[in-house]
Amino acid sequence: MNLGEACQYLNVKSRNTLNKYIKQGLPVIIINGTRRIDKADADKFMESHKV
Repeated sequence: MNLGEACQYLNVKSRNTLNKYIKQGLPVIIINGTRRIDKADADKFMESHKV
């Protein structure tokens, strides 16, 4: 997913929040300078932060 799609998928309102998730360990795939997020990685990240 591109970053906009990832925001929608994760139900976050801003890219700043998504960037915070990335700094906290959400894996990013970079292809020719384009950042992508894998849905499975996003699911694992959210699962690992459940309280």
